[in-house]
Amino acid sequence: MTRPGPTTRARIRQLSGRTVRERRDDLATEEPLEIRLIGADGTRRTVAITMRTPGHDFELAAGFLHGEGLTGADGIASIAYCSDEDLPPEERYNTVTVRLRGPVPDLPALERHFVTSSACGVCGSAGLDRLHERCDPLPPGGPPIAPEVLYGLPDALRAGQGVFGKTGGLHAAGLFTADGVRLAVREDVGRHNAVDKLVGWSAMGGRLPLAGHVLMVSGRAGYEIMQKALAAGVPVVCAVSAPSSLAVDLAREFGLTLVGFLRGERCNVYAGHERILME
Repeated sequence: MTRPGPTTRARIRQLSGRTVRERRDDLATEEPLEIRLIGADGTRRTVAITMRTPGHDFELAAGFLHGEGLTGADGIASIAYCSDEDLPPEERYNTVTVRLRGPVPDLPALERHFVTSSACGVCGSAGLDRLHERCDPLPPGGPPIAPEVLYGLPDALRAGQGVFGKTGGLHAAGLFTADGVRLAVREDVGRHNAVDKLVGWSAMGGRLPLAGHVLMVSGRAGYEIMQKALAAGVPVVCAVSAPSSLAVDLAREFGLTLVGFLRGERCNVYAGHERILME
């Protein structure tokens, strides 16, 4: 069985005016990923099925579990592709099994809460009041960020998008230092998956919490992205496009800096302006 990759070749007909020619095109691969948990007592449970771009699947699983408060990296014994004999070969690389050091979390309506898609992220995410139960507001302060650093982030993110260069069809999330050094970029058909992969990379490398870092996303900043940033301890989130109203509410309530419409040498600061160095 060939493991699915991040791109898929397709034959297409390209129209230009009245001219038609056949050629090959690279598409962003979209495949389902099922995340299964196995507790220390042998209990098994599926916690998420998400449409994703294959690649960095273990990071995606670890980042998802961390972002939703199910377990941190220290609670994971191992992550592997599923080898169950009841799965056909073509599905084995689309199922990740996470073995926990403790029991499987007992959460109400787990299946409904964690069915995800590349379009909407996690459906039924907890509101701000519930988020307070597992996340504290971020402490004020941190390294100040110059506007010139912000203005350079979109181009730096784009430079790290290797698959986007082939397909033009992927979201991206990038992690940067406060002085604009790019640390890692992850791509996916789902913007939330891209952030989960980045958080998973950080968690598996022992880098959490990400105080003093900047998260840059290629699309808009919604509530789910802000929730994942808060759980990872990222104080500054920047987006090429607009934030949602709930994203702004979360940023203001939990002490995050939120920058939107970051294009060229312009942006809007929706929360946490004190971290932007203007002198």
